Parts: sequence; C-alpha cells; structure tokens
Amino acid sequence: MSLVGTQLLPFRATAFHQGDFVQITDEDLRGRWAVVFFYPADFSFVCPTELGDLADHYDEFTSLGVEIYAASTDTHFVHAAWHAGSDQVGKAQYYMLGDPSAQLAANFQVLREGEGLAHRGTFLIDPDGVIQLMEVSADGIARDASELLRRVRAAQYVRQHPDRVCPAHWDETGDALAPGLDLVGKI
Repeated sequence: MSLVGTQLLPFRATAFHQGDFVQITDEDLRGRWAVVFFYPADFSFVCPTELGDLADHYDEFTSLGVEIYAASTDTHFVHAAWHAGSDQVGKAQYYMLGDPSAQLAANFQVLREGEGLAHRGTFLIDPDGVIQLMEVSADGIARDASELLRRVRAAQYVRQHPDRVCPAHWDETGDALAPGLDLVGKI
C-alpha cells in the first residue's frame, strides 16, 4: 500500500546528532520539508556510501529548507559509534534516528518482518506532515542524493504551483507542464 498522500504517524525516537543524543518526534518534522531515509543496518556495506552521499549534499538540502533524518533499527548509541568510526558516516551532520523497537520502520511500512531490519526506504514529507514521495529498494541498490534533490525541488515546485506538473528530467531551468485537454495525445 502506498503511503503517498498520507499523514505522518506519531513517533518518538532518540537520535544521534552532531555529538549529542536528542529526542525527535513527528512534531519536529512538521512545519518544514523532511526526508526520512531508512537503511538496513549500521556497520554494513552499501549503507555508509549512501549516508556519505547524503552528507556530501546536506548543505544543498538545507538550502531548500529540508532536514534529513537517517534511520535504522540500531540504537542511537550504535549510530554514535559508527559515526566515530567511519569516514563516510562521520561526515553526517543530519539526524541519525535510532529505532530499536522498529516502531518507526513499521509506521513507514519498511520493516522486514522477522528480521528486525528496515528496507532501504526514502520518504519526502511536506511541511503539513504529508508524505509526498516514497521509494523502497532492495538491499544491494544504493540511492543517489542528487536524484533525491531533483525530486525534492520538483515537489516544492508543484506545491508552489499546483496547476503545474514536472515532466521526466525536469529541473529548475526546465518548463513544467500545465495539464489540460490541449496536451492530451500531443506529448
């Protein structure tokens, strides 16, 4: 079942963030754009490449008013140890949510039943707490932060211009489309 168009469910989690442990709730994600970025496990193989890629693009996300929340079913203590021991993960300035109860992974429907791990799931949440984008991929397929940035920009554009849609390969320099009968069968 798709979560696109649904409200963010209530949650409470402890995060590792810039050397501290902080409490995060669903209310902290409201009022601005947020990306919740699930990955299977700390101290793994593909995951640090993704978290490093997010860290390399973090300033671009924040310039768009987007906060990043990486999440796995590991604890905030494990996140702190991984952050301290990995060159890639150590670059992260965003929140790393601990989800040892798997409540958050279950809320976002990415919990791998019987394993206690999350699938690779990416969720873009608008300032009203509505999920605008979701992507879930297999373990061996890493995500690309630059593609996520393009889709964040498209979602923000559509929110500001509800009479427009963004075609494939759209970026800020391209034209959006105004849906209507004049376009039917002409694209």
